[in-house]
Amino acid sequence: MEKNTIKGQGAVTNIHNHFIKNRYETSIYQDDYEEDIAKTKVLEVFPKTIVNAVKSPDLSMAYSMNPYQGCEHGCAYCFARPTHEYWGYSAGIDFERIIMAKKNAPQLLEKFFQKRGYKPEPILMSGNTDCYQPIERRLEITRGLLQTCLDYRHPVHVLTKNALVTRDMDILTKLAEKNLVTVSLSIPTINEDLRRKLEPRTSSVNTKLKALETLSKEGIPTHVMIAPMIPGLNTPEILSIARTIAEIGAQDFGYTLVRLNDTVEPVFIDWLEEHFPDRKEKVLHQIASLHGGKLGEKQVFKRRTGEGNIADMIHTTFKVARQKFFKDKMRMEPLAIHHFDGTKGEQLSLF
Repeated sequence: MEKNTIKGQGAVTNIHNHFIKNRYETSIYQDDYEEDIAKTKVLEVFPKTIVNAVKSPDLSMAYSMNPYQGCEHGCAYCFARPTHEYWGYSAGIDFERIIMAKKNAPQLLEKFFQKRGYKPEPILMSGNTDCYQPIERRLEITRGLLQTCLDYRHPVHVLTKNALVTRDMDILTKLAEKNLVTVSLSIPTINEDLRRKLEPRTSSVNTKLKALETLSKEGIPTHVMIAPMIPGLNTPEILSIARTIAEIGAQDFGYTLVRLNDTVEPVFIDWLEEHFPDRKEKVLHQIASLHGGKLGEKQVFKRRTGEGNIADMIHTTFKVARQKFFKDKMRMEPLAIHHFDGTKGEQLSLF
């Protein structure tokens, strides 16, 4: 009997959490899976801080913040999946279906801005999981964080796979007027059939491109992450993606190579078996060629760039793309930090 997978889900199973002694496995197939389990469960958590210092030398940002833990988008390759295990959940289905929401995030950000002696540095929103994943439409935690950045005139970078970002155009345009924001859309493919499998609950390709065009026309500095590059799946699209995003207003782009660290590996291998069984071994072999024979890489600087012939070909193709389609583009300026006013909260409390 033919089995039908649940629409909008990336992981095939709930892989074992290696921090937990007992094992459990859950299939995504309809005849093995309770319907109510397939629905997203939102748990409210109460962290003491929301801003994280970024100490990795190969990352340019000083701070990041994530209003959600777990991500409904369901990308099988997501490097953040193993973080769900620290909460006692699986990096597989649980990562997509059990979302922890930090509803007090805007208040925590205010406290961070009010710290005595704080010197502003741009904060990346979505350093781990997507700040505009579907549940944000209802909870509006990200909108609250952006409003706090506007109140304090603090610079912020936004990275997302979801066109929902255009909902907050009223705040983004005001931030942009003072050079306090950039928006980067993650567009690893412009093949809609591949997008449905690769990142099932993100916005469609056409919707993402429309959002990119809208942001650009409204004066929001726009950037695209063409990432991750997965040899055998989306690498043939590099030039076509670069041409498309350049034509509709992207000022710049970045990219990384896929890496399957820790429990991302079994999730992605199962996903390949489910969606691309005919090319599974080829794709895995080519990914391993990027990382010295391993599917993952944790060494800084090497983890994003890889090594070997296939990595070199990818880098060369992106160089051609930049020269061909972005040669005359105006570079994005560093965000302003001199507008920041840490006393804003004291002034607001008077009203």
